Amino acid sequence: MKLDRTDRRILDEMQRNARISNLELADKIGLSPSPCSRRVKQLEDEGFINRHVTLLNQAKLGLKLIAMVQVSMDRHTPDRFENFESHVESWPEVLECYLITGQTADYLLKVIIQDMEAYRAFLLDKLTRIEGVSGVQSSFVLRKTIDSTALPLEIL
Repeated sequence: MKLDRTDRRILDEMQRNARISNLELADKIGLSPSPCSRRVKQLEDEGFINRHVTLLNQAKLGLKLIAMVQVSMDRHTPDRFENFESHVESWPEVLECYLITGQTADYLLKVIIQDMEAYRAFLLDKLTRIEGVSGVQSSFVLRKTIDSTALPLEIL
């Protein structure tokens, strides 16, 4: 399926507000409700829409510390990578995990946690205990200057 202008407009509106009603969405993009609903269903069926989520206020929840953590592995073997990934994917404080290149690190993690004491426990009791982790370098977010979950559909 190739996205047309209407599909991109639907996706753009839904990225802004996943709770938008079909009637309101149809009105905003200039379709009647039935064709709009069919298009949304097709976008879901084709995998363009993975899921609908609610974004929470992290500060109100007491999750005030965001760390970007570079992790180096001692060996670059499938077993080492699978073991590492199976550990971190089960930890709720790890929001994102990337296998990267172009750095001395092998992985980049985005971790959200209450405070520095909680991060210390995460680092020493979890992360550095994974077999094969040979180095960790942590950077802490001072301020978010861009905070978006929306994909840039206008560049398509």
